[in-house]
Amino acid sequence: MSYHPVMEHIRTGRTGWAVDQARALGFDMAGVVAESRSRQMARFREWLETGMHGTMAYLARPDAVRRRGDLDLTLPTFRSALVVAHSYAGPNPTTSPGDPARAIFARYARGRDYHHVIAEKLEELGRRLERAAGHAVRRRVYVDTGPLLERELAARAGLGWFGRNTMLIHPRHGSYFFLGVLLTDLALEPTTPFADDHCGTCRRCLDACPTGALLGRDDSGAPVMDAARCISYLTIELRGPIPEELRPAIGNRVYGCDICQEVCPWNEKFSAPATEPGYAPRADLDGASLVGLAERLLAMSGKAFLREFRDSPVSRARRNGLLRNVCVALGNWGAEEAMPVLERAARDRSALVREHAEWALERIRTGAGGQS
Repeated sequence: MSYHPVMEHIRTGRTGWAVDQARALGFDMAGVVAESRSRQMARFREWLETGMHGTMAYLARPDAVRRRGDLDLTLPTFRSALVVAHSYAGPNPTTSPGDPARAIFARYARGRDYHHVIAEKLEELGRRLERAAGHAVRRRVYVDTGPLLERELAARAGLGWFGRNTMLIHPRHGSYFFLGVLLTDLALEPTTPFADDHCGTCRRCLDACPTGALLGRDDSGAPVMDAARCISYLTIELRGPIPEELRPAIGNRVYGCDICQEVCPWNEKFSAPATEPGYAPRADLDGASLVGLAERLLAMSGKAFLREFRDSPVSRARRNGLLRNVCVALGNWGAEEAMPVLERAARDRSALVREHAEWALERIRTGAGGQS
């Protein structure tokens, strides 16, 4: 067989070509991990035992926990993982906590569903690796969808350090980026792990979190989050009622929360705007009127909601969950003009929506509304 330089790179475990291909596909960063076993499983198990994962029972399933601890259990022929980062940093939302009549959606949720965008690129990356290798490559693609500890893998691949807000932070990219993982049976050389912590004595994220979800670092230096208190969990993952004592702190955030990233100095300095067209904000989500959004959701069935948001991260909240959140935001706004739509919501077919609408109405009647 004649010599082929690209194939030789793959055969000898050289990662440069693979990383270059990832960047050519639009990823901002890429690195390689070759060790299959996680170094954070003891800490992860301890966190689960505290119950800080809330109702996210899928995190604690024994089979999923085992697979998170060893990539060989997910891909028995595993030899390396390509870990990629894709920036979603963009212009500031047109809505702010100082504009309580309008909804705030987390930055990542305002455009196309990142799962689809990144998975498509990783599938193409896998095909390029296979063509270069000259033989079939066993591989699996994960974008926040499987039993992996993505942030740990990314730190080991050299894509950043764990900030006090538990996010992965890179000194030239900040933290506004998604992670994706391509498991392969190719013997690629690992890249250098990111070992340094550049948070220093900064406490901005801890002090800014309105629900006290960020608990600082444990004895090992790892950041700890009580996910059951995080606004992102409360407005997305939680399917039941939001605890009443936490509702005022949500303000007008109806899907997710960026506070701990917005106050981070590394994002203020270095998070460059995303170049992916798919992450451009949808006009109907950026700066949406709370009253208008509530009216729109009240007119939708659950199936119509999923059709409307089928290519948006917002679909995860489902119709009743997002309407629940909007009711809370309307109550926090506290304006009488929110009462007519809340009275309609208080008659909604969903008991979850009715309960939160009634809470919001009582908040307005008693004058308890207004941004906390």
